[in-house]
Parts: sequence; C-alpha cells; structure tokens
Amino acid sequence: MPSIVENSLASLDFWAKPQMERDELFASLRSAQGPVFCPVQDEPGFYALTRYQEVAEASRNPEVFSSRPTAVSLVDPPPQISDYTGSMISIDDPRHARLRRIVSRSFTPRLVQRVTGDVTVLARRIVDDLAERGPCDFVEHVAMPMPLQIICSMMGIPRSAYGDVIDATNVILAIGDPDYVSPDGRDRASVLVEKFTLLHELMADLARLRRAEPADDLVTALTHANVDGEVLDDRDLGRFFGLLVVAGNETTRNALSHALTLLTDNPEQRDALLEDVDARLPAAVEEIVRYASPVTWMRRTLTRDHELRGHVYRSGDRVILYYNSANRDEDVFKDPYAFDIKRTPNPHVGFGSPGPHFCLGAHLARREITVLLRELYTRLPTLHATAAPVRQRTSFIHGVKSVACAF
Repeated sequence: MPSIVENSLASLDFWAKPQMERDELFASLRSAQGPVFCPVQDEPGFYALTRYQEVAEASRNPEVFSSRPTAVSLVDPPPQISDYTGSMISIDDPRHARLRRIVSRSFTPRLVQRVTGDVTVLARRIVDDLAERGPCDFVEHVAMPMPLQIICSMMGIPRSAYGDVIDATNVILAIGDPDYVSPDGRDRASVLVEKFTLLHELMADLARLRRAEPADDLVTALTHANVDGEVLDDRDLGRFFGLLVVAGNETTRNALSHALTLLTDNPEQRDALLEDVDARLPAAVEEIVRYASPVTWMRRTLTRDHELRGHVYRSGDRVILYYNSANRDEDVFKDPYAFDIKRTPNPHVGFGSPGPHFCLGAHLARREITVLLRELYTRLPTLHATAAPVRQRTSFIHGVKSVACAF
C-alpha cells in the first residue's frame, strides 16, 4: 500500500489516469486498517483522509485541523506566493469568521436579486448562441461563460478583462498542465506570481474607483463594509477576488462540463431527467456534484496532537481531505459508483464538508448549474458529448479543458 500511494497521490501522472483506476486506489485506501502516509520529495509528506467520517470530523474541528499556512497546496507556498494566497480559505477563526461575515453581509438582498436575474438571462443567451452555433466545445461556449460572466458582473469587472481573468484562473489551478506552462520556461512560482498580481491589480484599481464612485456591485459593498471594526484593505480584496474567480468560476464550470459527459454516458439517467426536468433537476444537480467532485481535496495542518479513528496524529502533521473519496464511501452511499439522479439522501461533500469553511458560494453554484441545465435540456433535449472530455493535468481540481458536443 505505501509504495502504491507514494507513486500516486503526490504525482500528477496518477491524476491523469482513467477514473476507474483512481477509484480503485481510493477504495483500497478506505479499506486500509490504519492511516496511509504519502511521502513527498523534499517535503514532510501527508496523511490521506479518504473516509467520509474522517473528512467530516476534520472539517468540523478547525481548532485542531488548521487551514494555515495553506489549504490548497501539498507543500507550503514560498513567501512570494503566500502573500497572494492568504484568503479566507487558508486562515482560521477568529479572523476567518469576521471576513466571512463581511462578505456575507455584502450580498445584499438587492444584489442577490440582481444576480439571480442575471443567471436566468445569461443561461438563455448561452443556449440561444449554442443553438445557432451548432456542434462545438461545450466548455468554451457553455460551461465557461456562465460562472465567469456572473462573477465578473457581480464584482463589476469590465468585460475587456474577462480573457485575462479566465487565463489566470486556468494557470493557477492547473499549473502542472503542459498546456498552461509558461512558454519562456519560467519556474512555477514566477508564473503564479504573475497571474495573482494581475488579479490583485485588477481588483485594486476597481476598489479605488468604487471608493470614489460607488455602484451597485459587490466591490462597492466590500470596500464600504465594516464588521466589528474589521474592514477589507486592497490586499484582502485581491485575495477574495482571487478566491472567488478561481473557486467560483472553476467549480461551476467543471460541474457543468462533467454533467454533459455523465448524462451522455448514462442515457437512462438522461431519459429520466427529460421525463420531468423541473422535478428531477434539483436531485440531479446534487448527484452531479457528488459524482464529479469538482474540488478534489483540501489540506489541513494539525495544531496539536489529536486522535482520529484510533490513530494519534502529531502537531504539525499534514492531512489531505479527499472529497472525491468521501463521496464514494460505501459506508455512506449505497452503490457509490453508480450515477443516479434520483439518489436520496445525498449528503455529499462536493462543496466541502459542513464546518466553518463550507463553500460560501454553494447556493450560487447550485443556481447557476440548475438554471443552465434546465435551459439546455428543455430546449436542446438531444444535447450530448461526442468525444471523451480532455481533462486538466492537476490533482486539486477535477478539471475539464474541453469536451465536444452536438444536438
């Protein structure tokens, strides 16, 4: 077991393997008697938390399982990167709670109502364009525009910057993918600094404008928010924007991309959905998120010794919460490898496990996925993938670069 894991979980080669092979390894990890340790070259290594209950307990106990210094990297980020990545996702309470309250309160009823309307209008426009265009890349023309345009519209980002934003998110999340390697041969850290700097500078410019000229957008609300004396400076805003466009854009985009493939590969499930789209879509969306697990894992670091399922983890140990494995746990999900749009109950952890770091944008993501799938399968019921998806070479995101579609 240790030798298999050593050559797998920390290697991008493993994550490029077919789904069945990855599922087989995680099934063996869940059945292991004790914790599985994964060495990482020149690094301390990590323990793989693969069972549902392990992931749930770690998520509920941030005092022991800390998100600092990072939640999104197997290795500690170098200093030039850490300044950009210290968003809410990689900090703990009490500051995490204060920042989350600022963001939550900034989603005013008026803004939420506007965004809700924008999702419906955009979904119709995307399907209008798809119907006119015909066979195409589903990721580029359908899955990507929805979350990108909603987030940028919500923040007040100018349309001229959309291309730079999507390029930055692709590189940040799939830095190991050869399609996103810098052509001039720069190291990973330099490329990441460039992309994070772009996002931070874009947000700093907009924040300065909104302090002087308020508008009906999220940046205006954030720049003027004050909760218990906590306000957001330009660095906080840049970090939040980076988190929002990366997590909000990529997660929804990949869930939608996997939805097309899953409904194509499981025609009986697509037929069941088409029988009553409105009634069956809510459960179908939850099953898509469970099965696809768009975010594969998060990292936690032990703040003190702690016993979990009979093993004592030591202060400083790193653990990785594998959501993809928890969503296949046989003790929680009946027939977990089956894609079943009528599955109930479905307590998946596709948006993270309940706890202080549960995805802040889960409600918006669900709405975007639901509205766009309803529009697609109501108007274009024969929509299907015509080729296997081209996946991103990354372990953190279950990413899809492209998937051809027709109808």
